[in-house]
Amino acid sequence: MFIALLFLTTLSPFADATCPIWSDAEAGQEMERLSAQLTAWDRDYWLRGESPVSDAVYDELRTRLHEWQTCFQASQGIAVSAPPLSGKVPHPVFHTGVRKLDNPVALTQWMRARNELWAQPKIDGVAVTLVYRHGRLVKAISRGDGRLGQDWTSRVRSIPAIPQRTSGALADSVLQGEIFWRRDKHVQKQAGGMNARAKVAGAMMRKDDSPLLRELDVFIWAWPDGPALMKDRLGALEKGGFPLVKRWTIPITQLSDVAALREQWFTSPLPFVTDGVVIRDGREPPSVSWMPGEGDWVVAWKYPPAQHIAHVKRVHFTTGRTGNIGVVAELSPIGIDDKTVSRVNIGSVNRWRRLDLVPGDQVIVSLAGRGIPRIDRVVWRVSQRDTPQPPAEGQFHQFSCYFATAACREQFTARLSWLSRAAVLDIPGLNDAVWTQLLQAHRFEHLFSWLALSREALATTPGISSARAAAIWQRFTLTRRQPFSRWLKALGLPLPDMAFNLLADRSWQQVLNRNEARWQQLPGVGQVRAKKLVAFSHHPEIATLARWLAAQGIPGFAGFSGSYDDSETQAVPAESEARADAP
Repeated sequence: MFIALLFLTTLSPFADATCPIWSDAEAGQEMERLSAQLTAWDRDYWLRGESPVSDAVYDELRTRLHEWQTCFQASQGIAVSAPPLSGKVPHPVFHTGVRKLDNPVALTQWMRARNELWAQPKIDGVAVTLVYRHGRLVKAISRGDGRLGQDWTSRVRSIPAIPQRTSGALADSVLQGEIFWRRDKHVQKQAGGMNARAKVAGAMMRKDDSPLLRELDVFIWAWPDGPALMKDRLGALEKGGFPLVKRWTIPITQLSDVAALREQWFTSPLPFVTDGVVIRDGREPPSVSWMPGEGDWVVAWKYPPAQHIAHVKRVHFTTGRTGNIGVVAELSPIGIDDKTVSRVNIGSVNRWRRLDLVPGDQVIVSLAGRGIPRIDRVVWRVSQRDTPQPPAEGQFHQFSCYFATAACREQFTARLSWLSRAAVLDIPGLNDAVWTQLLQAHRFEHLFSWLALSREALATTPGISSARAAAIWQRFTLTRRQPFSRWLKALGLPLPDMAFNLLADRSWQQVLNRNEARWQQLPGVGQVRAKKLVAFSHHPEIATLARWLAAQGIPGFAGFSGSYDDSETQAVPAESEARADAP
């Protein structure tokens, strides 16, 4: 884990956007805190095999620290820690590590200078050196810092899958490989990393034998000073008790070969957890020249990370059509798959409070179903917690914002967007942005004021051409032909769709005449909803809108004057209601 510690991190393409607005004192404090957290995670991993965050998240936070150091010219003031040098056993051949390439262009450039290339899955485990002398395993050494590691010999002797004896060319050899957790049909794209590397590291670092040792195996990816030809190396390793490497080392000639294998291994069932593809030059230099961080004959092209770190720029609150308050986090832009994400809908105020999210925090962002971005958790909290205040509870509700006021802008616009939907009044092309243009140019008294706009008035709207104004006016006019049930939806009558389909009422007066018992005869309407329906139909603001629609000659409202016939409500028996609501 955390191989990026051995290399200089590079700036994010959004580095300029992530420079926080901090005083020098605040910047120093935040960088010290993040540096201390990263050091603690290093210690947890290297000493105890514990990993509270994924490699991708760790690497991005390490990069974020470097960005802050650049922003505040503090690169000399905060040390970037290396792995703890807890190992004391020298490697007979140093581990070089694997340089990660970020994109196909960089990989293509690397491949051009090489003729014999091979691809392997980048198995997610822990690196080890195995030393065989006279056919016996005499030493197993953890990677450590590439020069010195811990003595893992006793642990490796407890792993049945690792040969304790070998023969032939392997009898006196030094092998480097990856101890991994065997899985059954693991699909990386679906199951993710499963924290496999930390599990393996934990099992190897425990003082007592872990049951997990019996589920471990080894993939040999380097045989320093072994046979010159890759095919000879693979054959000897298979005969010597290491068959996996031959099965999973594939000759390739061009970028498309690598891309196909990368996609295949990302989406297909495999016997191990992987995090990318490794591309190797079949020709390797003598082991005496191997140095940590300098293995230029092998590179990796990792899978796209499932999670990314984002900087929270702003938290603001939105009001939906029915008055529910939502929370949106505005982020410094990040790329996930083929999307650029700069805002995420958090959900309710309660969820936002549980997240304890404020501007300046760093969050883990991933894609949920249908590619919708979501915040999984806050991974780093800024020390200065300027918590924004949501709207007062009860300020917005089912009956608020049918009439336009400055405070009602969001809920009023949400109501307009709702009635534009195909299933409501079907006014195509009128999204939030267009409604905002109209609201800014014309005085809307209430939800249906747009019905009174003339074609000439619409043409005066800034940003809307005469032709488009004519098209909008035509769409507004066509709404007058919509059936009564559609206008009930536009009003926001809180009736389930299945009940709308069976509602036989053809006038607002019939709706008014319904009591709770009659509402409950419709599917999906219980006692609570029935109360809401009665309260809705008799609310003064709804009555005002109904009279205005009557004045406009809208079907079902024409002739309504605001009277309520209580006697009719009481006179209609249940069996008559059932017949009236029949389709």
